[in-house]
Amino acid sequence: MKIAERLENLPTYIFATIGKRIAALRAAGVDVIRLDIGSPDMPPPDVVIATLNEAALQPENHGYAGFYGDPEFRRAVAHFYQRRFGAALAPESEVLALIGSKEGIQHLPTAFLERGSVVLVPNPGYPTYSNPAVLVGAELYQMPLLRENDFLPDFDAIPAEVLRKARVLWLNYPNNPTSAIADLDFLVEAVAFARQHKLLLAYDNPYSEVVWDGSQPPSILQVPGAMDVAIEFNSLSKLANMAGWRVGMVVGNVEAISAIARVKTNSDTGIFRPIQRAAAVALDLPASWYTERNAVYQQRREVVTRALDRMNLWYAPYEATLYVWAEVPPQFASSAAFTEELLEETGVSVSPGSAFGEYGEGYLRISLVQSEELLREALERWERWLLRKALRMVGKQ
Repeated sequence: MKIAERLENLPTYIFATIGKRIAALRAAGVDVIRLDIGSPDMPPPDVVIATLNEAALQPENHGYAGFYGDPEFRRAVAHFYQRRFGAALAPESEVLALIGSKEGIQHLPTAFLERGSVVLVPNPGYPTYSNPAVLVGAELYQMPLLRENDFLPDFDAIPAEVLRKARVLWLNYPNNPTSAIADLDFLVEAVAFARQHKLLLAYDNPYSEVVWDGSQPPSILQVPGAMDVAIEFNSLSKLANMAGWRVGMVVGNVEAISAIARVKTNSDTGIFRPIQRAAAVALDLPASWYTERNAVYQQRREVVTRALDRMNLWYAPYEATLYVWAEVPPQFASSAAFTEELLEETGVSVSPGSAFGEYGEGYLRISLVQSEELLREALERWERWLLRKALRMVGKQ
């Protein structure tokens, strides 16, 4: 057989590679603590699971669920956006259900990009913004997210010749992997930039509810006029601890939603209806549930940051997302070298910053998806290992 040439430039998904290595280590008896992938370990609320169970008992819910999303789910999405962000959405035309937001992100290049067109992507950033664009022959322009700029892109630094070919601008805040938060003023600037250069602004907002200390990150749809140029992806994965359920949504500009739906309807036949019913309930959870859940993430983050303080390692100061973005210990040549050695020597797996792009080099991402007890164990292994390495180096002098 002959594999398509387009795959030659498509890298293997980093977490698939990490997962294979972890599986091999575990098969060899290594006790691995995974702090690399952002898969929530806490369950959804009981009421969500009960809704799934009840809906699954109804015979009529086991057929094809429809291409665009169950009307009840789409209304729940619109209600959530109105309540949380003050953004008015028409459920029938401005909301599309997705098999996890990653599905829609994957479809977007097919709908909007072609060979020779340019997509503006954040670097470091979620690899799915880039890799599907490569498959359709589009060109990538990497927007550096730098520490000195609070991990926000500098639109003025993008060359005019790039902008002439650009079709899509990707933004993601609260940000994966850096955990940075963008304020409404920046989003106003982003919408104006997209309008000026006739770009589709694709805003990924799955961490909007994973925050604490009173933070309320905005939606791009809060910006006046954003519906003319923008769509927003969101997901129940992080919002309500439903990563394995694979349910999300894209909302916003009617023309863009219609284009993605055109690709989607040729790709699948919808999400299992009981999952959509449960997701509709999850979108109407009380604020108290988020407060309680997010307090757990905040406490876990403190476990990690206290250890990083002891090791004298810088970390991003933002209090959002499932992640801590930290610098690599200076004695290591690269983020990949550090994370590979840490995994092999201690059984602790974290993500190398380079997995998210060249501007992620020098950093690493720690996911807060284990209990406080396991986080302490992982960081203690890490600290003891670095101390032993330091003592060996002193002994060789």
